[in-house]
Amino acid sequence: MTLWIPSICETYFERPHRKCRVHLSTALSQEIPPPPHCAVGRQTVIATLSLHLQSKRITHLRAFMAKWGEGDPRWIVEERADATNVNNWHWTERDVSAWSSDRLRQLLLSIRVEGPEGVCLMTEVSKLDGEASINNRKGKLFFFYEWQLKASWLGTSVGGVKYRGTVEVSNLSDENDEDDLDINVSLCKDQPNTPLLDLMKRTGVKEVRRVLTKYVQDLKSEFSQGMILPTADGKDPSVPAKAKRNLVKTRTQITPSQKSLSSPTQTFTGVLIPTCGFNLQESFRTSAEELYETFINQEFVQVFTRLPAAVDSRKGGKFWHLDGSVHGEFTELVPHQRIHMKWRFRTWPSEHFAAVSLELEDHGDETELRMECRGVPAGQEGSTEEGWKRFYFNAIKQAFGY
Repeated sequence: MTLWIPSICETYFERPHRKCRVHLSTALSQEIPPPPHCAVGRQTVIATLSLHLQSKRITHLRAFMAKWGEGDPRWIVEERADATNVNNWHWTERDVSAWSSDRLRQLLLSIRVEGPEGVCLMTEVSKLDGEASINNRKGKLFFFYEWQLKASWLGTSVGGVKYRGTVEVSNLSDENDEDDLDINVSLCKDQPNTPLLDLMKRTGVKEVRRVLTKYVQDLKSEFSQGMILPTADGKDPSVPAKAKRNLVKTRTQITPSQKSLSSPTQTFTGVLIPTCGFNLQESFRTSAEELYETFINQEFVQVFTRLPAAVDSRKGGKFWHLDGSVHGEFTELVPHQRIHMKWRFRTWPSEHFAAVSLELEDHGDETELRMECRGVPAGQEGSTEEGWKRFYFNAIKQAFGY
């Protein structure tokens, strides 16, 4: 049986307190070839040890030798198909702050609550400071995140009066459970008191807590895959998981085989398929400023579509309309003049987006809108064109009288 001494350097310098069973001199006297994927060779070990023997810091070392399937499994050099991070022992880290920022915005902007007092919905995420990362060590996943956020909400009373307020969360982190989150709801300083504030404190807080819990769940399910490497036989290492009713602590062990939850977030890589395009032109009896706001303001989008929507009105901001049937990303925004976006319908091939351009020209008593759409899957240009006319242009005119 061929034997192998694990990395002597790692054994001594990282774990000098561990007692080993085979004297180093006896081990080195044997001709023991290292496995091909091991970066530490026999000569490297001897040279390293000689330097420390000369410095009189140590008098002898003992190395642990184990046959495959015997002894402490942490010290066995596992055969791996990729020769990478044996036994998932070494620390690996992945920054997921950008994904987290986008996901938090999407979830918060989807909040809408109703009650006898009226309707309230989130309109903007004005502050989102923090970071998030995932780490793997010794085959276990650790999730670290810490965020401070502030969002704006708009309420409409049963009498049609509008009120504005804010929601702040200062302690969304891996150290706090769902019930520990500090969620502060308030009205803007210039707003009079309204029963809508009670609606937000009663129902809105629950919705905020729910979507923040959803963020943590999505974070863990989205990135568990790939952080723990499979073994040579193609099986994932078994990592026990600790279930918890509320927010799971980020230091909880996660089973890597958990399936990812669906998320509106998309990677805009595109796929190669036959495509086509079309052009539209429409006139609206309103100013270019108001028409521009109609397309990028979440409140207005929900009014004319009459369905839940989320809109992050900035360059690179994501949006989803018609209760998730349509989503995309703003690629260019020129106030009152131009809107460029990546746009897709839910039934299109995965990760495929069309390029949509909306050009606005104000003529005083009306605004002319010129639309160019390119990259529509072949055979679907008719339904896409009809959808824009029905669910956008005609719906806007009916809702606002344009």
